[in-house]
Amino acid sequence: MTEHDAPKSRATWRDLFGRESRAPVTVLAGGVLLFATNVYVTTSLLPNAVADIGGKDLYSWTMTAFLVASVISSMLVGNTLARFGARTSYIGGFAGFSAGSVVAALAPSMQVLLVGRAVQGLAAGLLAGLAFAVIRVVLPPRLWQRSVALLSAMWGVGNVAGPVIGGVFAELGVWRAAFGFLALEATVLAVLAWRTLPSHARTDAARQGVPGFALLLMAGGAAAVSIASTVHGMATGVLIGIGLLLVAGFVARERSAAVTVLPAMTYRGRSPLRWVYAAIVVLAFVSTVETFLPLFGQRLGGMAPLGAGLLGASLSWGWSLGSILNGGVTRPAVTRFVRAAGPALLAIGLLIYGVLQRQQPGPIVIAGWFVALVIAGSGIGMAFAHWVPAALRVSDDEQVASKASAGINTSQLIATAYGSAFAGVLVSIGGPDVLSSAHLLTFGFAAIAVLGIPVANRALRSDRRWQGEAMVVDAPQKVPSRA
Repeated sequence: MTEHDAPKSRATWRDLFGRESRAPVTVLAGGVLLFATNVYVTTSLLPNAVADIGGKDLYSWTMTAFLVASVISSMLVGNTLARFGARTSYIGGFAGFSAGSVVAALAPSMQVLLVGRAVQGLAAGLLAGLAFAVIRVVLPPRLWQRSVALLSAMWGVGNVAGPVIGGVFAELGVWRAAFGFLALEATVLAVLAWRTLPSHARTDAARQGVPGFALLLMAGGAAAVSIASTVHGMATGVLIGIGLLLVAGFVARERSAAVTVLPAMTYRGRSPLRWVYAAIVVLAFVSTVETFLPLFGQRLGGMAPLGAGLLGASLSWGWSLGSILNGGVTRPAVTRFVRAAGPALLAIGLLIYGVLQRQQPGPIVIAGWFVALVIAGSGIGMAFAHWVPAALRVSDDEQVASKASAGINTSQLIATAYGSAFAGVLVSIGGPDVLSSAHLLTFGFAAIAVLGIPVANRALRSDRRWQGEAMVVDAPQKVPSRA
Protein backbone atom coordinates (compact mmCIF):
# COMPACT_ATOMS: atom_id res chain seq x y z
CA MET A 1 0.00 0.00 0.00
CA THR A 2 1.26 3.47 -0.86
CA GLU A 3 0.31 6.91 0.32
CA HIS A 4 -1.45 7.35 -3.01
CA ASP A 5 -3.71 4.32 -2.76
CA ALA A 6 -4.56 4.70 0.94
CA PRO A 7 -8.28 4.58 1.72
CA LYS A 8 -9.97 7.90 1.16
CA SER A 9 -12.14 7.60 4.27
CA ARG A 10 -10.38 8.86 7.38
CA ALA A 11 -10.66 6.51 10.33
CA THR A 12 -11.49 8.05 13.69
CA TRP A 13 -10.56 7.03 17.23
CA ARG A 14 -14.11 5.71 17.58
CA ASP A 15 -13.47 3.41 14.61
CA LEU A 16 -10.30 2.10 16.23
CA PHE A 17 -12.20 1.19 19.39
CA GLY A 18 -15.24 -0.16 17.56
CA ARG A 19 -16.79 -3.50 18.41
CA GLU A 20 -14.61 -5.60 16.09
CA SER A 21 -11.27 -3.87 16.68
CA ARG A 22 -11.51 -2.95 20.38
CA ALA A 23 -10.25 -6.25 21.83
CA PRO A 24 -7.28 -6.84 19.48
CA VAL A 25 -6.21 -3.22 19.84
CA THR A 26 -6.26 -3.65 23.61
CA VAL A 27 -4.01 -6.72 23.34
CA LEU A 28 -1.52 -4.94 21.06
CA ALA A 29 -1.45 -1.78 23.17
CA GLY A 30 -1.27 -3.82 26.37
CA GLY A 31 1.86 -5.63 25.21
CA VAL A 32 3.66 -2.38 24.44
CA LEU A 33 2.47 -0.86 27.72
CA LEU A 34 3.85 -3.82 29.69
CA PHE A 35 7.24 -3.35 28.07
CA ALA A 36 7.35 0.41 28.55
CA THR A 37 6.17 0.15 32.17
CA ASN A 38 8.66 -2.53 33.08
CA VAL A 39 11.65 -0.61 31.73
CA TYR A 40 11.40 1.91 34.55
CA VAL A 41 9.42 0.12 37.27
CA THR A 42 12.61 -0.74 39.16
CA THR A 43 13.88 2.85 39.33
CA SER A 44 11.56 3.62 42.24
CA LEU A 45 11.58 0.32 44.12
CA LEU A 46 15.18 -0.82 43.67
CA PRO A 47 16.53 0.94 46.80
CA ASN A 48 13.99 -1.02 48.87
CA ALA A 49 14.90 -4.24 47.10
CA VAL A 50 18.63 -3.75 47.71
CA ALA A 51 17.97 -3.06 51.38
CA ASP A 52 16.02 -6.32 51.55
CA ILE A 53 18.07 -8.77 49.44
CA GLY A 54 21.41 -6.98 48.93
CA GLY A 55 23.28 -6.76 45.63
CA LYS A 56 24.24 -3.09 45.53
CA ASP A 57 27.11 -3.83 43.14
CA LEU A 58 24.60 -5.22 40.62
CA TYR A 59 22.31 -2.18 40.84
CA SER A 60 22.71 -1.01 37.24
CA TRP A 61 22.31 -4.50 35.83
CA THR A 62 18.57 -4.53 36.51
CA MET A 63 18.20 -2.29 33.47
CA THR A 64 20.98 -3.93 31.44
CA ALA A 65 19.63 -7.47 31.84
CA PHE A 66 16.16 -6.38 30.76
CA LEU A 67 17.23 -4.34 27.72
CA VAL A 68 19.78 -6.81 26.35
CA ALA A 69 17.29 -9.67 26.62
CA SER A 70 14.70 -7.48 24.88
CA VAL A 71 17.06 -6.78 21.99
CA ILE A 72 17.59 -10.52 21.48
CA SER A 73 13.91 -11.46 21.45
CA SER A 74 12.91 -8.49 19.31
CA MET A 75 14.97 -9.99 16.49
CA LEU A 76 12.97 -13.22 16.65
CA VAL A 77 9.54 -11.67 16.19
CA GLY A 78 9.22 -12.49 12.49
CA ASN A 79 10.21 -16.13 12.94
CA THR A 80 7.99 -16.53 15.99
CA LEU A 81 4.96 -15.05 14.28
CA ALA A 82 5.46 -17.16 11.16
CA ARG A 83 5.97 -20.36 13.12
CA PHE A 84 3.25 -20.04 15.77
CA GLY A 85 0.76 -17.44 14.52
CA ALA A 86 -0.53 -14.32 16.26
CA ARG A 87 -2.54 -15.95 19.05
CA THR A 88 0.05 -18.46 20.26
CA SER A 89 2.88 -15.94 19.94
CA TYR A 90 1.08 -13.42 22.11
CA ILE A 91 -0.02 -15.98 24.70
CA GLY A 92 3.58 -17.21 24.94
CA GLY A 93 4.85 -13.66 25.34
CA PHE A 94 2.40 -12.78 28.09
CA ALA A 95 3.01 -16.10 29.87
CA GLY A 96 6.78 -15.57 29.75
CA PHE A 97 6.43 -12.05 31.09
CA SER A 98 4.22 -13.27 33.92
CA ALA A 99 6.72 -16.02 34.79
CA GLY A 100 9.62 -13.58 34.86
CA SER A 101 7.63 -11.22 37.06
CA VAL A 102 6.89 -14.03 39.52
CA VAL A 103 10.60 -14.95 39.68
CA ALA A 104 11.46 -11.30 40.41
CA ALA A 105 8.73 -11.05 43.05
CA LEU A 106 10.00 -14.15 44.90
CA ALA A 107 13.74 -13.45 44.43
CA PRO A 108 15.80 -14.18 47.56
CA SER A 109 18.88 -12.46 46.10
CA MET A 110 19.82 -9.88 43.50
CA GLN A 111 21.17 -12.61 41.22
CA VAL A 112 17.76 -14.28 41.09
CA LEU A 113 16.09 -10.91 40.57
CA LEU A 114 18.31 -10.38 37.51
CA VAL A 115 17.21 -13.76 36.15
CA GLY A 116 13.61 -12.66 36.51
CA ARG A 117 14.38 -9.36 34.76
CA ALA A 118 16.06 -11.19 31.89
CA VAL A 119 13.04 -13.46 31.43
CA GLN A 120 10.81 -10.39 31.52
CA GLY A 121 13.01 -8.80 28.86
CA LEU A 122 12.84 -11.80 26.54
CA ALA A 123 9.05 -11.78 26.72
CA ALA A 124 8.67 -7.98 26.60
CA GLY A 125 10.86 -7.59 23.52
CA LEU A 126 8.70 -10.16 21.75
CA LEU A 127 5.45 -8.45 22.81
CA ALA A 128 6.56 -4.99 21.72
CA GLY A 129 7.70 -6.28 18.33
CA LEU A 130 4.58 -8.37 17.77
CA ALA A 131 2.39 -5.29 18.19
CA PHE A 132 3.68 -3.63 15.02
CA ALA A 133 3.79 -6.88 13.05
CA VAL A 134 0.29 -8.07 14.00
CA ILE A 135 -1.34 -4.75 13.06
CA ARG A 136 -1.42 -6.00 9.47
CA VAL A 137 -3.12 -9.22 10.53
CA VAL A 138 -5.90 -8.05 12.83
CA LEU A 139 -6.75 -4.56 11.56
CA PRO A 140 -7.81 -3.18 8.16
CA PRO A 141 -5.38 -0.77 6.47
CA ARG A 142 -7.54 2.28 7.20
CA LEU A 143 -6.92 1.75 10.96
CA TRP A 144 -3.14 1.34 10.76
CA GLN A 145 -2.39 5.05 11.19
CA ARG A 146 -4.52 5.40 14.32
CA SER A 147 -3.30 2.13 15.82
CA VAL A 148 0.35 3.08 15.32
CA ALA A 149 -0.31 6.41 17.04
CA LEU A 150 -1.89 4.54 19.95
CA LEU A 151 1.03 2.11 20.23
CA SER A 152 3.50 4.98 20.15
CA ALA A 153 1.53 6.76 22.87
CA MET A 154 1.79 3.63 25.05
CA TRP A 155 5.54 4.20 25.36
CA GLY A 156 4.86 7.57 26.95
CA VAL A 157 2.14 6.18 29.22
CA GLY A 158 4.39 3.30 30.32
CA ASN A 159 7.31 5.57 31.07
CA VAL A 160 5.04 7.45 33.45
CA ALA A 161 3.32 4.39 34.90
CA GLY A 162 6.55 2.49 35.63
CA PRO A 163 8.03 4.88 38.21
CA VAL A 164 4.59 5.52 39.71
CA ILE A 165 3.78 1.81 40.18
CA GLY A 166 7.21 1.11 41.63
CA GLY A 167 7.05 4.18 43.86
CA VAL A 168 3.62 3.35 45.28
CA PHE A 169 4.55 -0.21 46.25
CA ALA A 170 7.92 0.97 47.60
CA GLU A 171 6.20 3.58 49.77
CA LEU A 172 3.93 0.83 51.12
CA GLY A 173 6.99 -1.29 51.93
CA VAL A 174 5.93 -4.16 49.63
CA TRP A 175 8.24 -3.82 46.61
CA ARG A 176 7.68 -7.45 45.60
CA ALA A 177 3.98 -6.76 45.06
CA ALA A 178 4.86 -4.48 42.13
CA PHE A 179 6.09 -7.49 40.16
CA GLY A 180 3.03 -9.45 41.28
CA PHE A 181 0.83 -6.68 39.89
CA LEU A 182 2.62 -6.87 36.52
CA ALA A 183 2.25 -10.68 36.48
CA LEU A 184 -1.49 -10.35 37.04
CA GLU A 185 -1.81 -7.76 34.26
CA ALA A 186 0.06 -10.04 31.83
CA THR A 187 -2.19 -12.98 32.73
CA VAL A 188 -5.35 -10.97 32.02
CA LEU A 189 -3.96 -9.89 28.64
CA ALA A 190 -3.04 -13.51 27.81
CA VAL A 191 -6.66 -14.55 28.34
CA LEU A 192 -7.85 -11.68 26.14
CA ALA A 193 -5.36 -12.67 23.42
CA TRP A 194 -6.62 -16.27 23.50
CA ARG A 195 -10.21 -15.10 23.03
CA THR A 196 -9.47 -12.43 20.42
CA LEU A 197 -6.52 -13.02 18.11
CA PRO A 198 -6.52 -15.31 15.07
CA SER A 199 -4.38 -18.42 14.92
CA HIS A 200 -2.69 -18.88 11.54
CA ALA A 201 -0.96 -21.91 10.06
CA ARG A 202 2.78 -21.94 9.55
CA THR A 203 4.21 -20.23 6.51
CA ASP A 204 7.38 -20.75 4.50
CA ALA A 205 9.08 -18.20 6.76
CA ALA A 206 8.86 -20.71 9.59
CA ARG A 207 11.47 -22.89 7.89
CA GLN A 208 14.06 -20.12 8.00
CA GLY A 209 16.88 -20.56 10.44
CA VAL A 210 17.52 -18.32 13.43
CA PRO A 211 20.31 -15.76 12.79
CA GLY A 212 22.14 -16.75 15.96
CA PHE A 213 25.50 -15.12 15.18
CA ALA A 214 23.80 -11.81 14.34
CA LEU A 215 21.91 -11.98 17.63
CA LEU A 216 25.15 -12.62 19.48
CA LEU A 217 26.88 -9.66 17.83
CA MET A 218 24.09 -7.18 18.56
CA ALA A 219 23.45 -8.42 22.11
CA GLY A 220 27.18 -8.29 22.84
CA GLY A 221 27.37 -4.74 21.53
CA ALA A 222 24.41 -3.64 23.64
CA ALA A 223 25.89 -5.28 26.72
CA ALA A 224 29.31 -3.67 26.14
CA VAL A 225 27.90 -0.16 25.87
CA SER A 226 25.59 -0.74 28.83
CA ILE A 227 28.56 -1.78 30.97
CA ALA A 228 30.51 1.23 29.69
CA SER A 229 28.17 3.54 31.59
CA THR A 230 29.09 1.84 34.89
CA VAL A 231 32.90 2.08 34.66
CA HIS A 232 35.31 5.00 34.48
CA GLY A 233 38.34 6.24 32.58
CA MET A 234 39.84 4.39 29.66
CA ALA A 235 37.61 1.37 30.23
CA THR A 236 34.60 3.43 29.15
CA GLY A 237 36.12 4.28 25.78
CA VAL A 238 37.31 0.72 25.23
CA LEU A 239 33.88 -0.74 25.91
CA ILE A 240 32.14 1.79 23.69
CA GLY A 241 34.63 0.97 20.93
CA ILE A 242 33.94 -2.75 21.34
CA GLY A 243 30.21 -2.07 21.18
CA LEU A 244 30.54 -0.09 17.95
CA LEU A 245 32.75 -2.77 16.39
CA LEU A 246 30.16 -5.41 17.22
CA VAL A 247 27.42 -3.29 15.65
CA ALA A 248 29.56 -2.88 12.52
CA GLY A 249 30.06 -6.65 12.50
CA PHE A 250 26.30 -7.13 12.77
CA VAL A 251 25.66 -4.90 9.73
CA ALA A 252 28.42 -6.59 7.71
CA ARG A 253 27.04 -10.01 8.56
CA GLU A 254 23.49 -8.94 7.66
CA ARG A 255 24.57 -7.67 4.23
CA SER A 256 26.03 -11.04 3.23
CA ALA A 257 24.00 -13.63 5.15
CA ALA A 258 21.21 -15.76 3.70
CA VAL A 259 19.14 -15.59 6.89
CA THR A 260 18.88 -12.05 8.25
CA VAL A 261 17.28 -10.27 11.19
CA LEU A 262 15.94 -7.39 9.08
CA PRO A 263 14.55 -7.63 5.53
CA ALA A 264 17.23 -7.92 2.85
CA MET A 265 15.90 -4.70 1.32
CA THR A 266 17.25 -2.84 4.36
CA TYR A 267 20.81 -3.31 3.11
CA ARG A 268 20.40 -3.88 -0.62
CA GLY A 269 18.52 -2.18 -3.42
CA ARG A 270 16.83 1.23 -3.37
CA SER A 271 14.34 0.62 -0.59
CA PRO A 272 13.86 3.55 1.85
CA LEU A 273 13.73 1.12 4.77
CA ARG A 274 17.32 1.72 5.91
CA TRP A 275 16.65 5.45 6.19
CA VAL A 276 13.28 4.96 7.87
CA TYR A 277 14.99 2.81 10.51
CA ALA A 278 17.74 5.42 10.87
CA ALA A 279 15.16 8.15 11.53
CA ILE A 280 13.50 5.98 14.19
CA VAL A 281 16.88 5.21 15.78
CA VAL A 282 17.75 8.91 16.18
CA LEU A 283 14.42 9.69 17.86
CA ALA A 284 14.59 6.70 20.22
CA PHE A 285 18.25 7.36 21.06
CA VAL A 286 17.63 10.98 22.06
CA SER A 287 14.53 10.04 24.08
CA THR A 288 16.77 8.32 26.65
CA VAL A 289 17.73 11.74 28.01
CA GLU A 290 14.73 11.27 30.31
CA THR A 291 16.73 8.74 32.37
CA PHE A 292 18.51 11.57 34.20
CA LEU A 293 15.76 14.20 34.29
CA PRO A 294 14.55 13.23 37.80
CA LEU A 295 18.14 13.48 39.09
CA PHE A 296 18.54 16.97 37.64
CA GLY A 297 15.18 18.01 39.06
CA GLN A 298 16.21 17.02 42.58
CA ARG A 299 19.83 18.21 42.50
CA LEU A 300 19.33 21.47 40.59
CA GLY A 301 15.73 22.39 41.32
CA GLY A 302 15.45 21.05 44.86
CA MET A 303 12.31 19.21 43.79
CA ALA A 304 10.72 16.47 45.89
CA PRO A 305 10.99 12.91 44.50
CA LEU A 306 7.41 12.96 43.17
CA GLY A 307 7.87 16.30 41.42
CA ALA A 308 11.21 15.20 39.98
CA GLY A 309 9.58 12.02 38.74
CA LEU A 310 6.88 14.04 37.01
CA LEU A 311 9.61 16.14 35.38
CA GLY A 312 11.12 12.98 33.94
CA ALA A 313 7.70 11.91 32.72
CA SER A 314 7.06 15.23 30.93
CA LEU A 315 9.05 14.09 27.88
CA SER A 316 6.79 11.05 27.68
CA TRP A 317 3.68 13.21 28.01
CA GLY A 318 4.82 15.19 25.00
CA TRP A 319 5.55 11.94 23.14
CA SER A 320 2.01 10.68 23.78
CA LEU A 321 0.47 14.05 22.93
CA GLY A 322 2.37 14.29 19.64
CA SER A 323 1.40 10.75 18.68
CA ILE A 324 -2.29 11.19 19.40
CA LEU A 325 -2.64 14.61 17.74
CA ASN A 326 -0.97 13.32 14.57
CA GLY A 327 -2.76 9.97 14.46
CA GLY A 328 -5.44 11.34 12.14
CA VAL A 329 -3.12 13.21 9.76
CA THR A 330 -3.22 11.42 6.40
CA ARG A 331 -2.49 14.02 3.68
CA PRO A 332 0.86 13.02 2.10
CA ALA A 333 2.24 16.57 2.02
CA VAL A 334 1.43 17.10 5.71
CA THR A 335 2.81 13.74 6.82
CA ARG A 336 6.09 14.45 5.00
CA PHE A 337 6.38 17.81 6.78
CA VAL A 338 5.65 16.24 10.17
CA ARG A 339 8.26 13.53 9.70
CA ALA A 340 10.94 16.13 8.95
CA ALA A 341 9.79 18.59 11.62
CA GLY A 342 9.85 16.00 14.44
CA PRO A 343 13.62 15.95 15.09
CA ALA A 344 13.78 19.74 14.70
CA LEU A 345 11.12 20.21 17.40
CA LEU A 346 12.92 17.68 19.59
CA ALA A 347 16.17 19.64 19.28
CA ILE A 348 14.44 22.98 19.99
CA GLY A 349 12.80 21.61 23.14
CA LEU A 350 16.07 20.24 24.49
CA LEU A 351 17.92 23.48 23.71
CA ILE A 352 15.32 25.51 25.62
CA TYR A 353 15.54 23.10 28.54
CA GLY A 354 19.35 23.28 28.51
CA VAL A 355 19.37 27.09 28.52
CA LEU A 356 16.95 27.14 31.47
CA GLN A 357 19.01 24.75 33.60
CA ARG A 358 20.55 26.51 36.59
CA GLN A 359 21.11 26.08 40.29
CA GLN A 360 18.18 26.96 42.56
CA PRO A 361 15.71 28.05 39.87
CA GLY A 362 12.43 29.71 40.76
CA PRO A 363 8.94 28.32 40.04
CA ILE A 364 8.76 30.08 36.67
CA VAL A 365 11.99 28.48 35.46
CA ILE A 366 10.89 25.06 36.68
CA ALA A 367 7.61 25.50 34.82
CA GLY A 368 9.71 26.32 31.76
CA TRP A 369 11.52 22.99 32.19
CA PHE A 370 8.22 21.14 31.96
CA VAL A 371 7.06 23.09 28.89
CA ALA A 372 10.38 22.62 27.08
CA LEU A 373 10.40 18.86 27.70
CA VAL A 374 6.80 18.48 26.54
CA ILE A 375 7.79 20.30 23.34
CA ALA A 376 10.75 17.96 22.86
CA GLY A 377 8.62 14.88 23.48
CA SER A 378 6.00 16.12 21.02
CA GLY A 379 8.67 16.11 18.33
CA ILE A 380 9.34 12.43 18.99
CA GLY A 381 5.66 11.48 19.02
CA MET A 382 4.66 13.36 15.87
CA ALA A 383 7.48 11.84 13.84
CA PHE A 384 7.00 8.32 15.21
CA ALA A 385 3.31 8.44 14.28
CA HIS A 386 4.28 8.61 10.60
CA TRP A 387 7.64 6.87 10.31
CA VAL A 388 6.19 3.61 11.60
CA PRO A 389 3.44 3.45 8.94
CA ALA A 390 6.11 4.26 6.34
CA ALA A 391 7.92 1.05 7.34
CA LEU A 392 4.67 -0.93 7.36
CA ARG A 393 3.88 -0.17 3.72
CA VAL A 394 7.24 -0.88 2.07
CA SER A 395 5.84 -4.12 0.66
CA ASP A 396 2.62 -6.07 0.28
CA ASP A 397 4.54 -9.32 0.62
CA GLU A 398 3.45 -10.57 4.06
CA GLN A 399 6.81 -12.15 4.96
CA VAL A 400 8.78 -9.02 4.02
CA ALA A 401 6.25 -6.72 5.70
CA SER A 402 6.34 -8.81 8.88
CA LYS A 403 10.12 -8.51 9.08
CA ALA A 404 9.99 -4.81 8.32
CA SER A 405 7.41 -4.29 11.07
CA ALA A 406 9.42 -6.27 13.62
CA GLY A 407 12.51 -4.29 12.63
CA ILE A 408 10.84 -1.11 13.94
CA ASN A 409 10.88 -2.49 17.46
CA THR A 410 14.37 -3.97 17.09
CA SER A 411 15.76 -0.63 15.93
CA GLN A 412 14.04 1.21 18.78
CA LEU A 413 15.28 -1.21 21.43
CA ILE A 414 18.85 -1.09 20.18
CA ALA A 415 18.74 2.72 20.15
CA THR A 416 17.33 2.75 23.68
CA ALA A 417 20.04 0.44 25.01
CA TYR A 418 22.83 2.44 23.39
CA GLY A 419 21.23 5.82 24.20
CA SER A 420 20.87 5.01 27.90
CA ALA A 421 24.49 3.95 28.08
CA PHE A 422 25.73 7.02 26.20
CA ALA A 423 23.68 9.29 28.45
CA GLY A 424 25.43 7.77 31.47
CA VAL A 425 28.79 8.35 29.84
CA LEU A 426 28.07 12.06 29.22
CA VAL A 427 26.84 12.57 32.78
CA SER A 428 29.99 10.91 34.07
CA ILE A 429 32.24 13.04 31.85
CA GLY A 430 30.45 16.14 33.13
CA GLY A 431 32.15 15.51 36.45
CA PRO A 432 30.90 15.95 39.97
CA ASP A 433 29.22 19.28 39.12
CA VAL A 434 25.59 18.39 38.36
CA LEU A 435 24.97 21.54 36.32
CA SER A 436 27.92 20.75 34.03
CA SER A 437 26.66 17.19 33.59
CA ALA A 438 23.15 18.44 32.83
CA HIS A 439 24.42 20.89 30.20
CA LEU A 440 26.68 18.32 28.54
CA LEU A 441 23.92 15.72 28.35
CA THR A 442 21.18 18.10 27.20
CA PHE A 443 23.16 19.99 24.57
CA GLY A 444 24.88 16.79 23.41
CA PHE A 445 21.58 15.05 22.81
CA ALA A 446 20.14 18.19 21.19
CA ALA A 447 23.01 18.03 18.70
CA ILE A 448 22.16 14.40 17.93
CA ALA A 449 18.53 15.42 17.38
CA VAL A 450 19.73 18.05 14.87
CA LEU A 451 21.53 15.27 12.97
CA GLY A 452 18.13 13.61 12.68
CA ILE A 453 16.94 16.39 10.33
CA PRO A 454 19.14 15.42 7.33
CA VAL A 455 18.45 11.75 8.09
CA ALA A 456 14.71 12.45 7.91
CA ASN A 457 15.07 14.41 4.69
CA ARG A 458 17.11 11.60 3.13
CA ALA A 459 14.46 9.10 4.17
CA LEU A 460 11.72 11.26 2.68
CA ARG A 461 13.49 11.54 -0.68
CA SER A 462 14.10 7.81 -0.76
CA ASP A 463 10.51 7.06 0.20
CA ARG A 464 9.04 9.33 -2.47
CA ARG A 465 11.28 7.81 -5.15
CA TRP A 466 10.29 4.30 -4.01
CA GLN A 467 6.57 5.12 -4.08
CA GLY A 468 6.96 6.78 -7.48
CA GLU A 469 8.63 3.68 -8.93
CA ALA A 470 5.85 1.53 -7.49
CA MET A 471 3.24 3.72 -9.20
CA VAL A 472 5.01 3.29 -12.54
CA VAL A 473 5.48 -0.46 -12.19
CA ASP A 474 2.08 -1.41 -10.83
CA ALA A 475 -0.10 1.57 -11.77
CA PRO A 476 -1.92 1.52 -9.43
CA GLN A 477 -2.20 -1.90 -7.84
CA LYS A 478 0.43 -3.02 -5.33
CA VAL A 479 3.92 -2.09 -4.28
CA PRO A 480 6.21 -4.86 -5.54
CA SER A 481 8.15 -6.99 -3.11
CA ARG A 482 11.84 -6.10 -3.34
CA ALA A 483 13.27 -8.19 -0.57
